[in-house]
Amino acid sequence: MGVSAFPNSDAIKVAMAYIDCINAADVAGLCDLMTEDHIFQDALGERFIGREKMRHGWQYYFSLVQNYKILAQDYLADESRVAIFGTASGTYTGPGADRIAQAERFWEVPAAWNAVVRGGLVAEWCVYADNQPLRKLMGERIP
Repeated sequence: MGVSAFPNSDAIKVAMAYIDCINAADVAGLCDLMTEDHIFQDALGERFIGREKMRHGWQYYFSLVQNYKILAQDYLADESRVAIFGTASGTYTGPGADRIAQAERFWEVPAAWNAVVRGGLVAEWCVYADNQPLRKLMGERIP
């Protein structure tokens, strides 16, 4: 995996540790890897600022999406940024999930993430994905 001008960079190690925490639904671990002024940008471009705001955000997200996983298949990196390419997947378990067949609650999409690392912590985490399959399961209208 990976293409990097800095193959052993701390930024890569931090970004991959962050993904490990996401894959384990480890909110405390995620928060330990965030700067206090952490910025999370979702796939629709909405930005959420602050470690504590994201503590609640991740707790909520993991309650909606069971077994949320990021499969990092490739990356590009420099000393402070990591662009990650792969897939995101999970099973919708939020409101209304009981009215949807189990097999239909699973979704998987190609995705990319941009991590900005500062001082050994994730300062920014931006998601780039078509999250329409999950939004449809949540009952949102298709834009």
